[in-house]
Amino acid sequence: MSAKKAPKVTPLMKQYYAIKHKYPDAMLLFRVGDFYETFGEDAVKAAKILNIVLTNRNNGSERTELAGFPHHSLNTYLPKLVKSGQRVAICDQLEDPKQTKTIVKRGVTELVTPGVALNDEVLQSKTNNFLCSVHFGKKNCGISFVDVSTGEFLTAQGNTEYLDKLLQNFNPSEVLVSKKHKKLFTEKFGDNFHTFYLEDWVFKPDYARETLHNHFETNSLKGFGIEQLEDGIIASGSILYYLSETQHHKLQHLSSIARIAEEEYVWMDRFTIRNLELYHSPASQAVTLLEVIDKTISPMGGRLLKRWLALPLKNLAKISERHEVVEFFLKNNALKDQLQSQIKNMSDLERLISKVATQKISPREVIQLKNSLDAIVPIKQATKEAKCEPLNRISDNLHACELLRTKISEALKEEAPVNINKGNAIADGFSEELDDLRKIAFSGKDYLDKMLQREIEATGITSLKIASNNVYGFYIEVRNSHKDKVPETWVRKQTLVNAERYITEELKEYEAKILGAEEKIFALEQQLFTKLVVWLNDYIKSVQQNALLVARLDCLSSFAQLALEENYAKPVLTESFDLSITAGRHPVIEKQLPVGENYITNDLKLDRENQQIVMITGPNMSGKSAILRQTALIVLLAQMGSFVPADAAEIGLVDKIFTRVGASDNISMGESTFMVEMNETANILNNISERSLVLLDEIGRGTSTYDGISIAWAISEYLHEHPAKAKTLFATHYHELNEMTQTFPRIKNYNVSVKELKDNVLFLRKLVPGGSEHSFGIHVAKMAGMPQQVLHRANKILKKLEQSHGGEELSGNLKAATEKEPQLSFFQLDDPLLEEIKEEILHLDIDTLTPVEALMKLNEIKRMLKPSRKEEKKV
Repeated sequence: MSAKKAPKVTPLMKQYYAIKHKYPDAMLLFRVGDFYETFGEDAVKAAKILNIVLTNRNNGSERTELAGFPHHSLNTYLPKLVKSGQRVAICDQLEDPKQTKTIVKRGVTELVTPGVALNDEVLQSKTNNFLCSVHFGKKNCGISFVDVSTGEFLTAQGNTEYLDKLLQNFNPSEVLVSKKHKKLFTEKFGDNFHTFYLEDWVFKPDYARETLHNHFETNSLKGFGIEQLEDGIIASGSILYYLSETQHHKLQHLSSIARIAEEEYVWMDRFTIRNLELYHSPASQAVTLLEVIDKTISPMGGRLLKRWLALPLKNLAKISERHEVVEFFLKNNALKDQLQSQIKNMSDLERLISKVATQKISPREVIQLKNSLDAIVPIKQATKEAKCEPLNRISDNLHACELLRTKISEALKEEAPVNINKGNAIADGFSEELDDLRKIAFSGKDYLDKMLQREIEATGITSLKIASNNVYGFYIEVRNSHKDKVPETWVRKQTLVNAERYITEELKEYEAKILGAEEKIFALEQQLFTKLVVWLNDYIKSVQQNALLVARLDCLSSFAQLALEENYAKPVLTESFDLSITAGRHPVIEKQLPVGENYITNDLKLDRENQQIVMITGPNMSGKSAILRQTALIVLLAQMGSFVPADAAEIGLVDKIFTRVGASDNISMGESTFMVEMNETANILNNISERSLVLLDEIGRGTSTYDGISIAWAISEYLHEHPAKAKTLFATHYHELNEMTQTFPRIKNYNVSVKELKDNVLFLRKLVPGGSEHSFGIHVAKMAGMPQQVLHRANKILKKLEQSHGGEELSGNLKAATEKEPQLSFFQLDDPLLEEIKEEILHLDIDTLTPVEALMKLNEIKRMLKPSRKEEKKV
């Protein structure tokens, strides 16, 4: 039997498979003529994502799936592929098909991935497009972020919790991880990110340092302040490796790398970021804080505002400087308006200069760059003259870039085309050679008119005309009635029904001259433009600095605009530990109120001496959660540098904000609501500091009432007794917790007032001293439209329960259980074993006990208890 013949493969598909083999993880867009084609599995995916026709073609003796789109539609289809998480390799024809008799040479010119995109259609103007790399080190983890479209390059290292916070804040479009840590990454950070796995050797310290040294052309990383960040350096090196692998070699705009200094910013864990709905909300159609406060008018300002929101400051001097500028703008509204009108005239400076570095900029975008830099001049002058030192410093650091603007004006026409291939981009007078060629190519009409006049006079044929087309070039057209008058020196070129077309020696020479000139013009314009773009590279750092300073001005003027429109007040920040808010409002909720309805404001005070923990009781829907959230948001806005929604606010610097708000369920991860709640609360209790602000909402409601009350009580007690004395707001519907004020002096009761009507209840949403006695749950059910029969039955059951389990009984139990006497709460002490343990504990000298001895003693007590636990199991 003869061996089975291998299927035949066409030369085109042979070439396709060879290129696809180099990019197995990417969808290959393969240029064939005027189309980008996809084959096989790529075609199936592309057809589904792009909603284009999936067809088949014969590939030698096999059939292959095929889907494609016209090459000029690349900017329409590429964003859809990238946004769906695809890595896309763009394979272009590298030579003119007319110039070769064999198969056209092709190669990948760019690999676009979710985290590496320069295409305007893929990018969002006010959002960074971060590529991230995560490295799991021995002690710490390293993380790095780069936005190729803006030139930002950042790194940090810390524990997984810190990295988790940064991943939430920076929300990268793509994350690089070592293949061996694939499972670990998912365990720690979930599977919501577009991840790409690199070989393990890429994450080696020596290789990473060498890569960074080569890129920055330095012998050390000390100048960037990251020399000691071993794991951060490894993550950063892997990012540069990946950019190189994705055909991104022109990276001059990544001119420096900065450390994200954990100690400089307010700590907020992932739960807090989510609970406060800063820039994302789990609810559809919900309004986020960012949407309310974003009054920026430039893409650079919009991106910087997001960064400020993610990383509020802890440095009092830096915060005060921002407040000083905002206040100055409010007092000098004309200056604010002048600056904003100039910023409005600017394009995205960061992304334009990045396109210069990557040589993907068009003539029209270079003109936009020049026009944007023109707007810097009045901004520099206005900030120089302002009687405000921070603005004067901004003025000193702005670059007028005069030479750059002059050069662009001289080199390019103001109405430059989008694509250099369309020609007519270079300005007249910039190149003598180009001007001469243009005269030849475009002053031809006069020349042809004169030639036509001469030929009419010489032949006597008045109806002669000279024209051209793409197939035959230039010709003289003669009607058949005048054929006999045509000179013998003319050569027939084409015969029509009613006329003949001829060429003369003079016309042939002119045609060669014209065609040669057009080709030369095209090549020369390309050459001159490329030279200009390369020259612009010298200004990358200056333009990037301008972009950052303009973004800063945009953010600060937007804070002033916000304060003006929404009646925000300047907060006073101090080094104390106190927090005092007068007539505070929730910035998001007040914007969603019906027209004419005023937000009900509330005062709040917290300190470490008298009122450390405010216990807020009140029914559901009364506004407890809103008071908690608005307190966090006011502190957050103040430490960002913004004014705040209140009549007044005095805020002792906060270094950590913790929230446990709402029952965010994590059942998909195999955890119950209560488990998630306990995890989040444990995280808070283990990380509090003396400057922390802790906001707890309805802790313990995920379990039985008695369990819930016990846990809520124990947590409050822990916070009260903890040496940090963290400022805490604790909202609860367990009015039994009001008893705590009798034992714990720094816990104070407040309630959200309610007015009881005959058959209903009116929520006044006002915070007043004293505890609440009722939860009004049945009233809320009534408001929700619960059937009357259910409400009636619920009232009956409530009365029965109140009679059989009087509130006094429960309160009494709690009081007895939590009395601060030297006795073991919740134990029946007639048990001999428990008596023995009691004796052990009472005779301990806690003041001299070392931590190790304490652990050993605890272990000993645990061993004593073990037999009784076995007996319990038998029972």
